[in-house]
Amino acid sequence: MRKILDTAERLFIEKGYDRASLQEIIQETGLSKGAIYHHFASKEEILYAVCDRIGRRNGEVLAQVRDNPALNGLEKIRAMFKASLQPERQAKMFCMMPYLMDNAKFLATELRSIFTEVVPGFVEPVIRQGIADGSIRTEHPKELAEAMMMLSDVWINPITQPTTPEEIRSRCAVYNQLFLSFGIDGLIDQEIVDALLSYAEMAHPPSWNGETHG
Repeated sequence: MRKILDTAERLFIEKGYDRASLQEIIQETGLSKGAIYHHFASKEEILYAVCDRIGRRNGEVLAQVRDNPALNGLEKIRAMFKASLQPERQAKMFCMMPYLMDNAKFLATELRSIFTEVVPGFVEPVIRQGIADGSIRTEHPKELAEAMMMLSDVWINPITQPTTPEEIRSRCAVYNQLFLSFGIDGLIDQEIVDALLSYAEMAHPPSWNGETHG
């Protein structure tokens, strides 16, 4: 199975999910069609497995941040946002995935991951620590964690739909303003904005000419 996932991940990154065919995966692995179908029923199922594997790698990095005794809650939130935008996960995801708005299943998978994995496993525990150490102010840690991740992973994230540089910058500015009252100041800094801009262009080189994509 590892050979299938390694090959599929490379092809999805090089060509994008839509342009990489199942037949190419079969040819590049040197496996029979039956061997492929023994593990995966479709190309879509292979993509889910590839994304899950990338997600597990990212989870290992986030767990290291979550469990770092040297950081307070707010510092951990900042570190998690930085770590989540590292090329190992985000660049690969941007290159291989179709826009989430164009595929309801992929969008649903992303939302499910936020609510069942990222929030309870990483963000909510860190916000609760921040409440305890005084670096974050809220009486609703779970809901704050959900709002932060929904807005950053779906609303700000250019992989959701075509997004212009100005839209990315404006959404990031609004995002920072929304969470000031919780003691979370400037969570999305210029480095993160620049990363989002570069990933958006890397994935879907746009004809950015001042027009707003819908």
